[in-house]
Amino acid sequence: MYRDVSSCNTYNYGDALYWDARYVQEAGGAFDWYQRYSSLRPFVRNYVPTSSRVLMVGCGNALMSEDMVKDGYEDIMNIDISSVAIEMMRRKYEYIPQLKYMQMDVRDMSFFQDESFDSVIDKGTLDSLMCGTDAPISASRMLGEVSRLLKPGGIYTLITYGDPSVRVPHLSRPLYNWNIVLYNLPRPDFKRPGGCSSTKSYLEPIPITEKGLLPADFVLEDPDSHFIYVCKKMDDTELRNIPSYPLTAEIL
Repeated sequence: MYRDVSSCNTYNYGDALYWDARYVQEAGGAFDWYQRYSSLRPFVRNYVPTSSRVLMVGCGNALMSEDMVKDGYEDIMNIDISSVAIEMMRRKYEYIPQLKYMQMDVRDMSFFQDESFDSVIDKGTLDSLMCGTDAPISASRMLGEVSRLLKPGGIYTLITYGDPSVRVPHLSRPLYNWNIVLYNLPRPDFKRPGGCSSTKSYLEPIPITEKGLLPADFVLEDPDSHFIYVCKKMDDTELRNIPSYPLTAEIL
């Protein structure tokens, strides 16, 4: 099967050994993939109350969870496949009770009971799995676990390089029962040509076509921008006709 290789390279981002070696090399450092919390804050605060029980998947050595606690969030469980990263972060934040850390593979989070979390935040973890040779299976296992762990009405926030053509078919499977809202955010260091400014609001949702694609007239100011998928788990009282988009070889 084909993989979505739009943001992949020769590293095996789905392998714990790769990450263990990387975090040993970067001991004491901190790195936030894609976006810092300051850029994501409007989206997080709009959809995730500070009282929420949050699961941060693939936390690595990022500052995101620390920044969220500074912003008032009270309960963040951080997991990562790398035991090196988890031990390092556990020691770093041992005096901050709002932050908890566990070594865990997102494809098997059976340690947690069903409907354990109000929110799951993913900043690049699904992208990492999509770089593996078993990408479709890994993605399905991860997203199935995320859906299982979310309470009805809970929010899965995915920050990714993947545009709707390669992400919506995975996210829109009926068994997840997610209603998806899409946003687009330029890279933090993106500079428009000629220094021109933009009147475009990144807080406005982007409509998705019936085929699960970006509108034909939608222009990406930053070709390497990040997409933010806010996926709300529908409860039994929200009877909506959520469309599904078939997976094809081109997007696997």
